[in-house]
Amino acid sequence: MASLTTKTVEKIVRSGLPGMTNDGDGLYLKVGRTGGASWIFRYKLAGKSRDMGLGGHPEVSLAVAREKAAEARKLSKSGVDPLTTRDEEMERQRLEIEAERLAQDAARAKATTFKEVALDYIAAHRTGWKNAKHAQQWENTLATYAFKVIGDLPTQEIGIEHVLKILKPIWTAIPETASRLRNRIELVLDAAKARGLRDGENPARWRGHLDKLLPPRSKVRAVKHHAAMSWTELPAFMAPLEKADDLSSKALRFTILTACRTSEVLESTWAEIDVPARVWTIPALRMKAGKEHRVPLSKAALDLLTGLPRVEGNNHLFAGARKKRPLSNMAMLMALRRMKRDDLTTHGFRSTFRDWASEVTHHPREVCEQALAHTVENAVEAAYRRGDLFEKRRILMEDWARYASGHPVANTVE
Repeated sequence: MASLTTKTVEKIVRSGLPGMTNDGDGLYLKVGRTGGASWIFRYKLAGKSRDMGLGGHPEVSLAVAREKAAEARKLSKSGVDPLTTRDEEMERQRLEIEAERLAQDAARAKATTFKEVALDYIAAHRTGWKNAKHAQQWENTLATYAFKVIGDLPTQEIGIEHVLKILKPIWTAIPETASRLRNRIELVLDAAKARGLRDGENPARWRGHLDKLLPPRSKVRAVKHHAAMSWTELPAFMAPLEKADDLSSKALRFTILTACRTSEVLESTWAEIDVPARVWTIPALRMKAGKEHRVPLSKAALDLLTGLPRVEGNNHLFAGARKKRPLSNMAMLMALRRMKRDDLTTHGFRSTFRDWASEVTHHPREVCEQALAHTVENAVEAAYRRGDLFEKRRILMEDWARYASGHPVANTVE
């Protein structure tokens, strides 16, 4: 029969005297040496006496302690150890909680976006790549073409329809860029699978997959060229470009005036410019042919350079937002897009220059080719060409700058 009441329990606890007080039927109120109180159920199983803790006071009230004791007593009388049952129940609950936690972690992982995985991939591999330019190219191509379609999608949700939506518009227009982009998307999705963020086949895989849906790059590369403007349109195109004050537009204008490659312009530094001599010397390391190239600077090109801002800690002519880095290699392409000339590429202006020089001017072919830093394919001609025709190229580039700016040029075909 129960002997304790709520009042007697409070009195015993307040006294703080260590000991066990029997409530009856195996339920005890235990006061420890430090004054803490708890409930104990004492029972026998297979002739052995055992104690089972039911919780502390006041968290577990007298009424709740009696309910717990009654449940444990029922089990012990049926030959079941209530301690074992409780331990098994606690383990079951622990496993359920752990399973739920793992499921939540998996759900969060599966929700990781393509952009997050891509940026993690770039960060992880950056030190293993040859130079910072490679990492920048990764970021630029993914940001320009992929992120706007799949950047915010969990990698698990990306399928073949997304990959084709990205690649089809550029597959034949800029096949080399498209092929590199496909490979980068494939690598990012492979990384996502390795991290347990997605399952199934990689939708960007080429062999046995996309090769059934898109023509090989070799088939389109042979017939596609850099989109170029007709030389007759150039003066009208340059007029608004000369008024543009943003750095990307100035870089584009400088590229046109010098007929140089995009990378040669973007990686250029002030140390390469000799203002008094009006010469820009590009080191061999940055030239496609691996040979130093001197560029004669027209008055227009030099005026453009002298008006450029100098950025402390960044020696590039066209300094980018990132420390010690130039503008991205997409900057001039974006300038063309702002001018609503998506049909053009920066590299195409070299063709515009070459067509103008061939069709309109009296400048010799070898001078024009040297201006473009083209390698001489004829071995005999290459053996006899010692100089770089610099002074002749200076006249050519001055004529080009005058024509591009809409001024009359003397050395042209009537």
